[in-house]
Amino acid sequence: MQDLTQHDPQHRIRGAWRRTAAGAGLLSPTGAVASTIFAEMTALAARTGALNLGQGFPDEDGPAEVLAAAQEAIAHGVNQYPPGRGIQTLRQAIAAHQHRFYGLSLDPERDVVVTAGATEALAAALLAFVDGPDDEVVMFEPHYDSYAACVALSGARLVTVPLRRPGFQPDLDELAAAVTDRTRVILVNNPHNPTGAVLSREVLGRVVALAHRHDAVVVTDEVYEHLSFVPHVPVATLPGAWERTVTISSAGKTFSTTGWKIGWASGPADLVTAVLTVKQFLSYSNGAPFQPAIAVGLDLPDAYFTGIAATMRAKAQLLGAGLRAAGYEVFAPQGTYFTVADAAALGVQDADEFCRALPEASGVVAIPLTAFATGANRAAYATLVRFAACKRVDVLEEAVARLSAG
Repeated sequence: MQDLTQHDPQHRIRGAWRRTAAGAGLLSPTGAVASTIFAEMTALAARTGALNLGQGFPDEDGPAEVLAAAQEAIAHGVNQYPPGRGIQTLRQAIAAHQHRFYGLSLDPERDVVVTAGATEALAAALLAFVDGPDDEVVMFEPHYDSYAACVALSGARLVTVPLRRPGFQPDLDELAAAVTDRTRVILVNNPHNPTGAVLSREVLGRVVALAHRHDAVVVTDEVYEHLSFVPHVPVATLPGAWERTVTISSAGKTFSTTGWKIGWASGPADLVTAVLTVKQFLSYSNGAPFQPAIAVGLDLPDAYFTGIAATMRAKAQLLGAGLRAAGYEVFAPQGTYFTVADAAALGVQDADEFCRALPEASGVVAIPLTAFATGANRAAYATLVRFAACKRVDVLEEAVARLSAG
């Protein structure tokens, strides 16, 4: 009997999607759509009543004036599609922010695009700059889970460079070896999720030099820029970097509005236009009443931005001290929501297995660092666990008490 599926274009499309999705870790072994580690562990927290130090979302609202601005926008009819590039007020605020904090001069009409969170900006950038399977994307590992999925969906080959403890910095020779003439994008996340590290100026400078040498674009995810405990250095400010760098950030982390999904990409007009060209066929536009609210947020006084960094640092220190008291080796973060700890001293050999048992054993949820590693480097992170400090102080105090008791 003739196999009609070979002439069925829908079958071929489904097959291509399944191969891409499987390669990106988007399918379970049974072929079902796989849950992310964040969804799985958050569901486990809900089922067990455990304190959720796994998924990185705050349990406190952002600044009152930002929330009020969104409510006012809704009440005054800002509820329909905003322009695809983003409302002018927000684009102007983003340009002003980049100049105020980093001395970068952006044209808000050409050098900025507003996106549905940083994740859409990342996806649009990779789809814009990658042509297919002959291209490569270089990134550091461990990495936020959507990075590998977006690379797979772009059709490119993923090349990872490991970050090594205790400081979670890359070996510069390994970085140089990873970047070749096939590299189209070097993806940098700084401050870094999941490790809490801040990449050194030397590392960032080498990224720029390699991008020039091999004609690559640097895509940099800087969503934790205002939650850095040391001065933040945007890649775009380094010598020779501007003309080939797309900078991505978002409002979620800075203003504790992760559910609003307001992000942006900025950089040279030709690169931003390429991102916009893809973005318009993803979400087209989003978050109409939230965009003017985030413009209000970006105009808040300096004290707000220094204050949130100081507050997060104090929470990270509280969490770190509690983890040490509970027997973990702690790698003190330089920024972000996150603290990485080694559970090996507790007799742990497999952090994945450990984290799935922790909610029942101690009433706390955390994430194994292996969830952020896709290649041969996973073994180096086998006993490492990521905890999120972006919770109320009383929640953190209760969590470390439970871990010490458990």
